[in-house]
Amino acid sequence: MAAAQPGKIRMVAGLGNPGPEYAETRHNAGFKTIDELARRAGASYWKNQLGAEVAVVNVNDPEEQACRREVVLVKPQSFMNTSGGPISKLCREYGIKPEEVLVVHDELDIPEGDVRVKVGGGHAGHNGLRSIIDKLGSRDFSRIRVGIGDPPGRMPVADFVLKQLRGKDAEAFADTAMRAADACELALTRGVIFARDHVNGGAAQNGKH
Repeated sequence: MAAAQPGKIRMVAGLGNPGPEYAETRHNAGFKTIDELARRAGASYWKNQLGAEVAVVNVNDPEEQACRREVVLVKPQSFMNTSGGPISKLCREYGIKPEEVLVVHDELDIPEGDVRVKVGGGHAGHNGLRSIIDKLGSRDFSRIRVGIGDPPGRMPVADFVLKQLRGKDAEAFADTAMRAADACELALTRGVIFARDHVNGGAAQNGKH
């Protein structure tokens, strides 16, 4: 079944795990991207709401001159595997539909450093996405997929995604989060389809999942 066309994005939810021990890990690509978005939007106040850290920011809407749209930035605090609970509760609280949600998450199936935009789809084994699909009862949310690549050698996936990054690895990760934030801004201001077509480019067309 084809995904519903994305609406104007009213919520951007980054996936990750709470606590300092997870802050600089690949699995927290979503949190890191949300923090950068919040910084750019001048968000100074985060509140704890329905199991998540939430900041409400205003985004310029080019289609409606002089009109600014409220967007809810979300970092679920319930750990990755149960991210869907807080996100679905917040959608109900703010009257936000699945097709108005943009989820930022790490992606093993994409080369490290690549950022891709996707409309709808399955969870591809990602437990955070699985939880969101389950709790929203829909796959129609859009995604910003932050490529982290495959673990080296025989390193278990869990060790790879939860390893604290330092030095050049941490710098490269921060740079990727900046580009993921760029992609989010495009989706917010110009629409998800525009962002997908401009961010993914030719490289994504070859192996789009």
